[in-house]
Amino acid sequence: MIITTSAQIEGKRITKTIGLVKGSTIRARHVGKDIMAAFRGVVGGEITEYTKMMAEAREEAIQRMIEDAQNQGGNAIVSTRFTTSMVMTSAAEILAYGTAVIVE
Repeated sequence: MIITTSAQIEGKRITKTIGLVKGSTIRARHVGKDIMAAFRGVVGGEITEYTKMMAEAREEAIQRMIEDAQNQGGNAIVSTRFTTSMVMTSAAEILAYGTAVIVE
């Protein structure tokens, strides 16, 4: 599956636009990781526990978006974007979305 943030794929021709595809996941923070994050907030530095959690969430959202595109008959996704929103105090949603297309 070709995934791009641009509206075109160099060297490929879009033969059909299928439409919007999306994938999301909601992740909650872990109390144990919050303690380490609070410590790093005092001394400074990257909060690796959250970096890893958000990277995993993005990958899961991408996989779900790919599944949506495949279920609709697409073989590529253009104009891919990500957004995040806080669902509750300790949980955030990651949403990946784009346009499913057929390329040759």
